[in-house]
Amino acid sequence: MIDQLFSLHQINHLSISIYMFVFAVVSSRRNRTGTVTMEAFKRQASKLREQVAKQQQALMRQLGRLGEEPDLVDEFEDEYHQRLLKLHNSTTTAKHFQKDIVRGLEGYISIGKKQMEIAKRLAEDCCRHGIENQNSVSALARAAQQFGISHKEMESERQTMLGVLGDQVCEPLRKLIAGAPLEDARHLAYRYEKLCQEMEAQASEVLRRRSKYGDPSAPAEYAIKLQNSENKLNELKSSVKALGKEAITAMLSVEDHQQTVTSQKLKTMVDAEKSYHLNIIAALDNLHAKMMLENQQNVTEKQGLHVSVSLNGGGGTHKDNLDHDNYFVAKVLHGFDTQTAGELSLSKEDYVVVRQVAPTGWSEGECNGRVGWFPSAYVERIDNAQEGTVMKENT
Repeated sequence: MIDQLFSLHQINHLSISIYMFVFAVVSSRRNRTGTVTMEAFKRQASKLREQVAKQQQALMRQLGRLGEEPDLVDEFEDEYHQRLLKLHNSTTTAKHFQKDIVRGLEGYISIGKKQMEIAKRLAEDCCRHGIENQNSVSALARAAQQFGISHKEMESERQTMLGVLGDQVCEPLRKLIAGAPLEDARHLAYRYEKLCQEMEAQASEVLRRRSKYGDPSAPAEYAIKLQNSENKLNELKSSVKALGKEAITAMLSVEDHQQTVTSQKLKTMVDAEKSYHLNIIAALDNLHAKMMLENQQNVTEKQGLHVSVSLNGGGGTHKDNLDHDNYFVAKVLHGFDTQTAGELSLSKEDYVVVRQVAPTGWSEGECNGRVGWFPSAYVERIDNAQEGTVMKENT
């Protein structure tokens, strides 16, 4: 036991010697260069003090003194330390992930704005070509104008999506990353760790005093010093426990807030992109339908010109050519109202002369002296006998 106590006193003397040595070195450097400040000395002294305290604790555990004095160490300290360590790692990982999201979205928004500028210039060029050639009979001018208008709408949708990603995702995450709650919670955890170190040092002091002043024959002043050291240790233990609970509560709140907000922002990203792509698909479908209709009208105009030339050259009439293989009479099953130029309005129970049936589900025909396109499903072909009756009634 005497040898063990001697080892403990050796550590204490070693710590005093180290402090004196550091002070001498710092003073000499200070005199020579004038660049070493008292703050540097304090930092070095603090590090050495922590090292000595750890050595004292290790020796106490080796000697079994901490095991013999269960009142000096509480189980909550290790439990709190482990929980705070896990919470620190969790909040740090979440913070880094939030930074990754912000950094990725910043790049995505920047590239998206450049693509939007290029697409808008293309749309403007197409609209300009359509406007400048609108008086011509060229189908290209009409198609170009439709293309430009549709792409302007699509770029407007892209702008909306980029705005949502920037205002509703990036900006809130930036505020959360640099927010006060996380820093405050970490400051509490840091204070807890420092207070734990102070408590451990005080526990070592109590053990030292017990080993030195524990003899009943020791003077009364020694017992008073020992009692004061124990009271201070108890106060530190209470403070450590209260601060540990406060730090854990704060870190749990920050962790939950991080997880909730980050999940919500990921969902906002998905919703914004989904809405954007659905609107783009709808715009492209509408553009495709318009361009197909424009193409069919162009083909019909060419065929109409060819038929007109043939009829005029042969001296025949339109009625004489109704028996052509591509023509037939159909009855209107459902009324149809025109939506764009080139379509043919139909009323239920009317009869229409169908000139051609396109594979797109549209047919071109003549009804009441008007020619245009209508949905094929809206009419039903009648048989030859009915067709003859209808033609007689119309004539």
